[in-house]
Amino acid sequence: MTVAPPTALVPARRSVIGAAGVAAVVAATPAAPGHAAAGYRPARYRGAPLIPPPGRLLVGRFSYGLNPSLARQVRQRGGPRAWFEWQLSPDAVADPATDDLASWWPGLAFEGLAAWNRQTSEVEFGWQLMQNYQRWLLQRRMVTTRQVHEVMTEFWEHHLHVPAIGDAQFVYRKRYGDTIRNHALGRFDEMLRAAITQPAMLLFLDQAVSTKAAPNENLARELLELHTVGRGNHTENDVKNVARLLTGWKVDRWRTWAFTYDEEWHATGRVTVLDWTHANASADGREATYSLLRHLAHHPATAARVARKLAVKFVSDDPPQSLVDRLAATYLAHDTAIKPVLRALVASPEFLASEGLKVRDPGEDVVAAYRLLGIKVSRPTTEQGAADAVLWQVGSLGTQPMDWPRPDGQPQISRAWASPSRLLASMRVHWSLCGGWWPSDGVRYRRDTAWVPRFPLRFDLVVDHLSQVLLHRHSTAALLRACCEASDIRPRETITRGHPLLDWKMNRVLATILDSPAFYSR
Repeated sequence: MTVAPPTALVPARRSVIGAAGVAAVVAATPAAPGHAAAGYRPARYRGAPLIPPPGRLLVGRFSYGLNPSLARQVRQRGGPRAWFEWQLSPDAVADPATDDLASWWPGLAFEGLAAWNRQTSEVEFGWQLMQNYQRWLLQRRMVTTRQVHEVMTEFWEHHLHVPAIGDAQFVYRKRYGDTIRNHALGRFDEMLRAAITQPAMLLFLDQAVSTKAAPNENLARELLELHTVGRGNHTENDVKNVARLLTGWKVDRWRTWAFTYDEEWHATGRVTVLDWTHANASADGREATYSLLRHLAHHPATAARVARKLAVKFVSDDPPQSLVDRLAATYLAHDTAIKPVLRALVASPEFLASEGLKVRDPGEDVVAAYRLLGIKVSRPTTEQGAADAVLWQVGSLGTQPMDWPRPDGQPQISRAWASPSRLLASMRVHWSLCGGWWPSDGVRYRRDTAWVPRFPLRFDLVVDHLSQVLLHRHSTAALLRACCEASDIRPRETITRGHPLLDWKMNRVLATILDSPAFYSR
């Protein structure tokens, strides 16, 4: 299904305003009495300079919401392309807001046997630890100044996917995420080696207990089919040979959780995978493993697979083959380095022409709503606090961070998140946030008066100002009309400090803007 938010679902005027949210586009409905004569020509409020559409697209695709703070950062760095280049070196970007986030959930400091002992002693069960990992991820996305790095970390965590929730891998899952983050803007061959030999991956796909007497093929199959060359580019014999080669990587599951390499478990003997052959004569097969992973990372089929996934994520669900080919060639020409591929992607005409072709997934939706509404979340002190509740809000839209149960990772195509049920779920969350109703603990919402830049001010100018703040673009006639009908305020009506807009109608206007097509697309 192609996305049509929210013109596909236009509820009757004001009679359905409530938990389900507010219709953002009402052009197909007749004008409300008393509004027709006023007209809906949008006004223009002179606020902070707006980033032009090409730059807005770049910053929007590679961030979790273009709010005023991020817009200022972009201008201070010399514009979108200069900002993007600066962001590609995350160590150069100060990020104080994330420094102590992990301490909000102290259990994240434990791994391996320590994490397992906390579960068996019922101090903190594995599912609780991993839900806190998910909450930590959401908070990072809200506040980090390293937006490009965070976006790319999530992308690669989906590509080299290990579910956060699991009976075994949870004991090393936080470290796995850190491993991906460390390589997210580096080289794919180095990230692949680090990820495939990391204990969480070994546990998830049963490589941790694979022996020469009984090689397990799970990791071998996903390495070829999902992580590198892709389906149709390898044989069953390739899978069996990879499974034999990977024996020896071991985690002492259910006991000490020690991560080791056991030479007694490794199956020696010549192996051939695709066009790669290795004698594999040593009982220590680690160097042979590294050689295979390096070869797979540099394989043309892997280049094409990585290029297509990047194009799907950042351009369109069905990117032109010509773009995929160019990105794959860049990947191979730069020794699997990720930054040159991203530079080529954002400079491509296909990317520049892709505005409106990608939809925010549930996590991106909720995080962007918090960022754009200026909602501040505090360290959790109760289970009802906003830092905890935000995970349930994301889950109500259809998924939670890194909880996709299969090894193929969360879908990156927009049509996976463009159903009517998802749209209605988003409206409910937006309605709650715009009203400041839930979460109510450990959170600070903007006062309604803060949304009006000065008093008195005509309503059409207020709407344009809000459109600039929330959508980073000027209002349209459709948006102005939707806001008028949602709030029962005329376009040229004067807003003063005592106006009903600031008493009980502002949430209607804010929700209308967040439920517009411009918000759902990224």
